Amino acid sequence: MSSAYLEVAGLKAAYGDIQVLHGIDFSVDEGQIAVILGANGAGKTTTLRALCAMVSTEGSVKLAGEELAGQSTADIVRRGVAHVPQGRGTFPDLSVEENLMAGAFVRTDADVQADIEQWYETFPVLGERRIQTAGSLSGGEQQMLAIARALMLRPSLLLLDEPSLGLAPMITRSLFEQLTAINEEAGTTMLVVEQNAALALGVANQAYVLEAGEMALSGPADELAADDNVRRAYLGY
Repeated sequence: MSSAYLEVAGLKAAYGDIQVLHGIDFSVDEGQIAVILGANGAGKTTTLRALCAMVSTEGSVKLAGEELAGQSTADIVRRGVAHVPQGRGTFPDLSVEENLMAGAFVRTDADVQADIEQWYETFPVLGERRIQTAGSLSGGEQQMLAIARALMLRPSLLLLDEPSLGLAPMITRSLFEQLTAINEEAGTTMLVVEQNAALALGVANQAYVLEAGEMALSGPADELAADDNVRRAYLGY
């Protein structure tokens, strides 16, 4: 039986005087994948940034019952929250392996190199490119690196912002298959912001739709995929 792992209540977020989120509520069960859908400007990216204290916020964000609101971004990372930002955010001048090592910067255990090898097995192309600079990789390879670097934290919650952005459809499908496998094998809870609604709803357990900074719809992913309004607005049929 799954239990609520991430619980968000009354979350507001603003950039200066510009209010973006207007008090949204949602939750993600432990070990599940949840997706946030919405048009450009709906507040999807801001939601992930708010969970990491990267923007001015109000409201409650609880992870495994512990309040994160008011903690620093660094402390939230230490609590096991990893964020893969839109645009990938790798360190372009560092090698693939140096990027992976950077993802483990808060860890003190002796298994870092073993984990690097594990992600080379999951993403073989990264193993082949281990000494190349991240900036020399293709878009798909950089996205794999960004995800692997985040997973080097051994996160309990993985936040992914538009992982398919700029990728070819075949690479996108492969990436989502790998994310699903990681979720199933490691039990990593995931919250995904994604424009490819059909693909995201196909792998998610729970789905939320944001409109103008407010929660417009929520429910099991398969039910939202079958909803006529969601299909017309986000799936194109």
